[in-house]
Amino acid sequence: MATSQMLLNLVVLAVIVGGITFYLSNRPPSPKAKTTLVIDLGGHLVEQSAPRTDSLITSSLLHQNDPGDIELRDILDSLKAASKDPNIDRVLLKTDGLQVSGLAILREVAAALDRFRAAGKPVIAWADHYDQRQYYLAAHADRIYLDPLGQVLFQGFGHYRNYYRDALDRLGIKVNFIRVGTFKSFGEPFIANGPSPASLEADTTLYNALWSNFTHDIENARHQPQGTIDQEITQLPETLKAVQGNAAQLALNQHWVDSLVTPDELNTLLEINGHKDPKDKEFRQISLDDYTSRLPAPAAGPSIAVVVAEGEIHDGDTTAGTIGGVTTAQLIRSAREDDDIKALVLRIDSPGGSAHASELIRRELALTRAAGKPVIVSMGNVAASGGYWLSLAADEVVADPDTVTGSIGVFALIPTADGLMNKAGIHTGGMTTTWLSDADNLLRPLDPRLTQVLQTTVGHLYQDFIQRTASARHLTPAAVDAVAQGRVWTGEQALAFHLVDRLGHFQDALDSAQMRAHLDGHGTVHYYDPNPSGWQRWLALFDQSLSGNILSRMIEEALLPSHTPLGAVTQQLQNQENPLSTLLTPLLRGTTEFTPLTHCFCQAP
Repeated sequence: MATSQMLLNLVVLAVIVGGITFYLSNRPPSPKAKTTLVIDLGGHLVEQSAPRTDSLITSSLLHQNDPGDIELRDILDSLKAASKDPNIDRVLLKTDGLQVSGLAILREVAAALDRFRAAGKPVIAWADHYDQRQYYLAAHADRIYLDPLGQVLFQGFGHYRNYYRDALDRLGIKVNFIRVGTFKSFGEPFIANGPSPASLEADTTLYNALWSNFTHDIENARHQPQGTIDQEITQLPETLKAVQGNAAQLALNQHWVDSLVTPDELNTLLEINGHKDPKDKEFRQISLDDYTSRLPAPAAGPSIAVVVAEGEIHDGDTTAGTIGGVTTAQLIRSAREDDDIKALVLRIDSPGGSAHASELIRRELALTRAAGKPVIVSMGNVAASGGYWLSLAADEVVADPDTVTGSIGVFALIPTADGLMNKAGIHTGGMTTTWLSDADNLLRPLDPRLTQVLQTTVGHLYQDFIQRTASARHLTPAAVDAVAQGRVWTGEQALAFHLVDRLGHFQDALDSAQMRAHLDGHGTVHYYDPNPSGWQRWLALFDQSLSGNILSRMIEEALLPSHTPLGAVTQQLQNQENPLSTLLTPLLRGTTEFTPLTHCFCQAP
């Protein structure tokens, strides 16, 4: 037995040594003169990558396409370094694979491209087609190229939701939606067949403001008259007909692109103006990943800590991609207890979640301020409901003009399935010592006394939310209540209501932290992440539990393919973007948690 264990250890050690050797031998060389930094945005732009080792391997084994994540910090850091790197003379921006991303994170990348151009280095954009988000970034390039068979497509903002009231009635499922806030619309899809007037009013105000900012930015970047995009959408049937359906020619005629260029023609252009690499027979280039991997690690000494709060807020421990009350609070505590950390920036991209977890995190931020370390909140795509709660212990709140924020309100959402059980001929019975003993039985109607308890609890939390906001923002409770009620606002609107301190980018928050900590711009930036280190991720490949997970996923795919009716239903219920998943999961498990939530059913368009 001991010999077998020793042999196994030797095999693992050999694999590790081989991996180290492979990594060192394949590390990209330093860029030579006239190198183009190629930023290929093939994936999701995120604040913080979630650990996905098993899903990536499974996707590879099952030949599935997984675009992956691109962290904002990698783009910002690489563009900042490249602007000072004498061997990087330009950027090639490729946006074809860019997935849906919020407006605030797009604005961060656009600002970084502008700073790179301000250093006297050009940005060139190319795509086989541009949707409106991809084009938002391309508009910040010196030259925009489009494939001759491509298009530039502007569509506008807004969306339709599905409403499940009739379907749930037929199933015999009743949804008890207990809320405080006229505009707190998270539960409406389960209790109505369409949006309420309040929900429509809030959405109309929000999306019109976001669309106005979005089109204004593009039109300014391309030196187009204001209103050009709206006019083009209105006239699209006629203008497209005039060019016999040639969408690329239409984009050229409208001056959205500078030239129609095929991929090989693009390579020729870049070779002429750059330096041809004889080895690859293309222009000399380095990818974003390779360039990022060569950036030096942050230096020791006085530093600014950055904690990313991205995703929904849950109680307990979580990994990156969601916010755990315990996990995120511990990261903040670790930064506070580090003597080298002189200030902290909390970067928020969250629609909210658990009120208890939100308060746990806010409390750690308050303790950090009390310890004499400034706390700056930087709002990204969304900082609403519980995401806004997190900002209430900051010295300064910096929001993007298009941050979706506010949604100060609380609710509880509880489905009961007594009607479904009656239809199925299933009945319950028994005794309890108190009425509360079996109150969490989802197969019985909700006891009116429990409804009253929950309404009182939700009402108390709402008043607590109002009072905390009023104290943090130096407002009266009445003034906060007037703009609360669960309603969402843009960053610009929130500034007008004094819910944030100023508008700006992530870099503005870092600059403020440097100033408040009296570092005079000399402090380095250290990210505190819940993810394991790179080596830990690599070593996890040899963990038996991971292998078992991969195997079980493969078996599941083989036995229950998604194209079967049952497979499709299972896949839908597992999809966290499906609101029915949130509603029906407790019913499927037979349990529920009566947890008041500060969550916004909102999304950055």
